[in-house]
Amino acid sequence: MFNVLTYDKIPADGLSWLPRDKYSIAPECSHPDAILLRSFDLHSVPIPESVLAVARSGSGVNNIPVEACSKRGIPVFNAPGANANAVKELTLAGMLLAARNVAAAWDFARSLKGDDTAIQHQVEKEKKRFDGFELAGKALGVLGLGAIGVQVANSAIGLGMHVYGFDPSLTVNRAWQLSSSVIGVPSIDDLLAKADLISLHIPLNDQTNHVIDKKHLALMKQGAILINFARAGVVDEAALGAALDSGKLRTYVTDFATRAFLDHPHAIVLPHLGASTAEAEVNCATVAAESLVDFLENGEIRNSVNFPKVVMPRSGRARLAIANENVPGMVSQISAALAAANLNIDNLLNKSLNKYAYTLIDLNTEAPPETLQLIRAINGVLSARIVPKSAGGFE
Repeated sequence: MFNVLTYDKIPADGLSWLPRDKYSIAPECSHPDAILLRSFDLHSVPIPESVLAVARSGSGVNNIPVEACSKRGIPVFNAPGANANAVKELTLAGMLLAARNVAAAWDFARSLKGDDTAIQHQVEKEKKRFDGFELAGKALGVLGLGAIGVQVANSAIGLGMHVYGFDPSLTVNRAWQLSSSVIGVPSIDDLLAKADLISLHIPLNDQTNHVIDKKHLALMKQGAILINFARAGVVDEAALGAALDSGKLRTYVTDFATRAFLDHPHAIVLPHLGASTAEAEVNCATVAAESLVDFLENGEIRNSVNFPKVVMPRSGRARLAIANENVPGMVSQISAALAAANLNIDNLLNKSLNKYAYTLIDLNTEAPPETLQLIRAINGVLSARIVPKSAGGFE
C-alpha cells in the first residue's frame, strides 16, 4: 500500500488512476510515499523523509523546491501538454478579444442608459470607436513550439493566418505535429519583426526572464498585439508599459494579473485561466497520477523535470531504483556492490539529465537489505530502493 499526501483539490476522475487497493490518498498523512498537488506552495512546508516522489497536476513547477528534491533523489513530475488544448483555446480567445476590441466594446455596452431608442442612437454614434480587424491574413508569431505553441500555430493556420514560429529547442516529436504551413524563422528578432500578433509559449527560467524587453519591443511592428499566457516574468513590465503608452503596442493580453496593467486602457488582464477547465484539470491529474504509478510500482520515470526518462521492461526477480549525481564511476561502484553480494544483473539502464542520473537494475535473485545499505553509502548516491515485487507484478 502506497500513501499519497494531497494538497489542493484533485479531481476524482484523475485520482481514479490510483486504485484504492494499492493507494491510500489523503490530505493528511504521517509517512507519505508521494505528494500530489496543484497550486499549493511546497516551499512553505517541510517534505517528509519518507517521500519518494512529488507530482504536480499541472505543467509549471515554480511552487515546488525542485533543486532540494533533486538533492534527495526525489523526482518531480509534472503534466506537460495535459492542459495544452485549454491554453490554446484561451489564446485564440485573447487574439479575438484584442483584434475586435471586445473588452472595451463590452464595457461601453454595459454603460448604456435609456430606452431602446436611446441605446440604439448611442450605439450608432459610438461604435466606430471599436473598429477592429480580422485575423485572416494577419501574421502571427509563436514564440515557443511545445505542446501549447504547436496547437496555437496549427489553429491559427486554420483561421487563415500567416504563422511564423521560433523555438531553438524544438523536438522531433513536436516538429512532426506542426503544420507544414508554419514558417520557421532563425531568431526571436526575425519573429517579432514579422508578426502583427505575438503569442508567448515559453517557460520562465534564467534564459527567458524578461526576454521580451525594451530592445525586443522596439523590433515589433507599430500597433502589434502581444499575448502572454506563458509566465508574467518573461516580459519586462516597465518596457511593456512604455510601449503601450506610446502606441508602439496596440494591446497586451495576459492572464497574469499585476497592478501595472489592471487599469491600463490598452491591456486586457484576466485571472489565471489558462488551465482552468474541468477537462484540463482531469487531464493534468491523470497524467500526474500515471507518473506516480509508473514510478512507485515499477521505478520508471516519465514526465520528470529533474531526472531523465527511464523506462525498462521488468525482468528477473528484484528491481533496484537508484538516483545519483551524474559523475563518473557511479555505475561501476553500484555494480561492484552487487558483485560483492554475489548478485547477478539481469538488465540495467542508466540515463542522465544535467547534474543528475537514474539507474534501474533488474536482478535474477532477491537483494538483501545490507546490499541496499552499501549502495546508499556510495558517495554520490542520492536515493536507492527495492521496488516491491507485488507492485510490479512479478510472477
